[in-house]
Order: sequence, then C-alpha cells, then structure tokens
Amino acid sequence: MSALVDIGAGELARDGYHVLRGAVSASAVEALTADLAPSFEATPMCQGVFYGNRTRRFGALLRRSPHAEALVRHPVVLAIAEQMLLPWCERIALNLTQAVEIHPGAPAQFPHRDQDMWGGPKGGIEYLVNIMWPLDPFTPDNGGTRLWPGSHADQDAVDLPEHDAVVPEVGPGDALLFLGSTLHGGGGNVSTAPRRGVIVSYCLGWLKPFELQWLVYPPAIARTFSLELAALVGYAQHRPNLGNVEGQCPSVLLRDDRPEHLGAIDALRPDQEAMAAAFLAGQDG
Repeated sequence: MSALVDIGAGELARDGYHVLRGAVSASAVEALTADLAPSFEATPMCQGVFYGNRTRRFGALLRRSPHAEALVRHPVVLAIAEQMLLPWCERIALNLTQAVEIHPGAPAQFPHRDQDMWGGPKGGIEYLVNIMWPLDPFTPDNGGTRLWPGSHADQDAVDLPEHDAVVPEVGPGDALLFLGSTLHGGGGNVSTAPRRGVIVSYCLGWLKPFELQWLVYPPAIARTFSLELAALVGYAQHRPNLGNVEGQCPSVLLRDDRPEHLGAIDALRPDQEAMAAAFLAGQDG
C-alpha cells in the first residue's frame, strides 16, 4: 500500500491530480448505485449557473447507503489525503459526500478551484483533496471532469485555455483524485445518456466543511458509525481544544451514559502540554 500512496501523493504534488485504477470492486459500485437510484430519481434539477440546471446533486451519502463508507474510508485514498493535508492540520475531516448526475445538454461547468470557498491565503497551503468516484464511465462526451494539469502551482491562473484541459477516462471502481487548488470543472454532456458520479472530499480538520456533517449526521445517526467514521465526520476534537462540546470531545454525544453535566478536559498537542506543564512548574518554584 505504501507504494500506491507515495505514487499518488507524488503525482498530486506534481500534476494536481492522480488516477487510482481499480480502487474498489465493480460489485461495490453496483451496490452503491442501486442504493442511490431512488435519490437520483427523486432529486430535482439544480438551480444556478454553477451547480447546473441540467444537473442533479444530493449529499448525505453515508445515511443513504451503507456502501458509501467503502469510498469514504478507502485506506489508500485516506492515506494519500493525509499525506497531502497533515502538514497543515492535526487531523483531516470529511468535507462532503455528493452524488452528481449530469444530463444530456448540460454545458461545461465554469472552471474553478474548490479551495476558494475558504477565504484564507492561497498558494502555500492545501485545503482539501477531492475524489471523484465514477458510477458510469467518464468520457469527454458525457461530461467527464475537466482538469488543468499544473494549475495548482499558479493560483493566479484563472482563465486557462480550454484545450489545455484533460479529461481522464475513468470508470466504475476507479478513483480520480485532485487537489482543491487544481482548476477543474464538470464537462458538457453531448451524449444521449446521463453521467453519474460520486464526489468525496477531505479538508483540513480545523476548517468549516462544505457539507455540515454534524447536521447531516446528528448523534442518533453517528452513533451507528464506527469510531473511525464518526471521528472523520466531526465527532472528534482538533487539538488544541477545537470543536468541543462543553470542553470535551464531541464523541461524548455518542455515548448512552453521557452525564447531564460535563467537566472540561484538555485536548492539547504534546508540545503545548509540555510547555504548559513547564510553565506551571516554574510558578511553583
């Protein structure tokens, strides 16, 4: 696995995107597709020039299908995301899960960088890693994702020529990874059939996520998750003490025996804990 992680992280750093072939089985994708089919049928078309008036989108995939967890917690993908993001955070977090269906006649989406949803400085820090999981084969004709290789290295480049874009041809089971700093956009669908895919993305653990995970997966739902999945969707503190509930880790909300009154408990990084302890020892002297 380490070789796959190193190759993936290396290509992300160099090109801004990476294709992981055969990441999950065809049967896993088929099961997820079947679970999501009723939501695709029931969801209205989007409104607006960014989301696309010929496109359907919906989130909360972890509560729509048990098979979504295999994508969200894919070990190689998670390890690549951590390698790209952990230099700037103590833990990563799930930013969103979203299913997308681009219909025939949909125009190409406006090229954009997903990191621009946050107002912080750009160019010296990566904010998120996106993964596109195709439910149908992606092609240049059916709305496959367009990517501008190397665009992550120049955040001022916003009007790159369309002919410089690539459309990786990926299919069910493959994973298309790209940085939040990479210029990209959904393609126009000039075929005769819709194109379906699932987006999973991870962000720095101290950021407000695109999809408010704590509302999408309230404690009644999150307590059915594994401890690792619950932490990924936000039931874990980001040291020091960020994202707490009455001074404790929000995972306390998942306990059946949670007391009515909680006492605050430090959640410091080891270096901070050592500095605070040394300071207190100096006061005693």
